[in-house]
Amino acid sequence: MTTREVPRYFRLATPPVSGLLHPRLIAVCLALLAATFAVVCVSLSIGDFSIGLPDVVKALAGTGDPGSTLIVRELRLPRIATGLLVGVAFALSGAIFQTMTRNPMASPDVIGLTEGSSTAVVAAIILGWDGGLGLQTLGLLGALASALAVYALAWRGGTTGYRIILIGIGVSWMCTSTTDWLITRGGEFQAQAALGWLVGNLNGRDWTQTTPLAIALVALVPVALGLGRQVRTLQLGDDVAAGLGIRVQTVRLSLMLTGVGLIAFGTAAAGPIAFVSLMSPQIAQRLARTAHPPPITSAVTGALIVTGSDLIARTLIPGTELPVGIITGVLGAPILLWLLIRANRAGSGG
Repeated sequence: MTTREVPRYFRLATPPVSGLLHPRLIAVCLALLAATFAVVCVSLSIGDFSIGLPDVVKALAGTGDPGSTLIVRELRLPRIATGLLVGVAFALSGAIFQTMTRNPMASPDVIGLTEGSSTAVVAAIILGWDGGLGLQTLGLLGALASALAVYALAWRGGTTGYRIILIGIGVSWMCTSTTDWLITRGGEFQAQAALGWLVGNLNGRDWTQTTPLAIALVALVPVALGLGRQVRTLQLGDDVAAGLGIRVQTVRLSLMLTGVGLIAFGTAAAGPIAFVSLMSPQIAQRLARTAHPPPITSAVTGALIVTGSDLIARTLIPGTELPVGIITGVLGAPILLWLLIRANRAGSGG
C-alpha cells in the first residue's frame, strides 16, 4: 500500500519520525531554549536599577558583585522563575488535553479546569478561608473537582474527546458564573485582589509561589512524558488503541489527572494566564512539523511565551507593570479565531 493509499486519518495520527531524537525537534528545542534564555537575561536586567547583560550572566553564575547578585537572584529571579515554570505547566497540560481529545481547541482553559481552580482560589480570597490548605492545594482541589465533573458527565460507557469538550465548556461557564458571584459578595479590597489575580499576574511573586510549583513539575513532568507512547496510540482511535493492548479509559484518566495537576499548580502560582495552554502546543506542533503537539517542545514554547509576554507587560507602558495575562490574551485571541476558522473550513470540531 502506498502512502497515497493510506487513509488520511492514520497518516495524520502518526508522525513521520517518532521519538525525542528527531533532528528537527532537537533544533527547534535548542532555538526556543536560546530565545528563552535571552528573554530571561533581558528581563533580569530591567528594573529600577538597570544591570548590564554581562553582569546578569555573572550574577546567575554566582560570580558577579554582591549588589548585582542580590538584585538578580533574590529580587528578580523568583518572578522570572515562576513565569518559566507556569509556562511549562500550562503548555504541557494543554498538549496533553489536545492530544488526548484530538482537538486543537481542547485546552484546560476551554474545558473548565482552569476555571475550577480559579473558583476555589477566589473563594479562599473572598471568604478569607482556606482551611489551612493554602492556595496551591485549593487550586488543585478545584481543578480536580471540575475534571471529575467533566469526566462523570461525559461518561457513556466510556468517554470521547468530543464529549469531554462539550461538557467541559458547560462546566467552564458554571465555574465562571460562580466566580463572578463570589466577587460580588466580597469587599472592595478582596474583590480587587481577586480580579487582579484572575487576569493572570506575576507581579510580586517570590519563592513561596515558585517552590510548590517546581516540586509539582518534578513529580508530574516524568509521568506526562512516560505516557507519551500511549498518547500517540490513542491518536489512532479508541478501538485501534484497545486492539493494540492499551487500556484506553485508564490511560485517559491518568492523562486527565496529570493535566489537572499541572494546570492547578500553575494557576495557583500566577492565576489563570489566558491562552498559554491553547496556543503553546499549536505553535510547537507547527514549528516541529509533527502530527500532534510534542510535549517537550510545547513546554519550552510555553516558557518562552510567558516570559516574553511578561517582559512586554513590564516595558510596554513606562512606569506601569501590566498583568501578563493581558498580553497573552492579546496574543492568543487571534490564534483561537484562526483555529475556529480552520476547524469550520475543515467541517469538523477541530
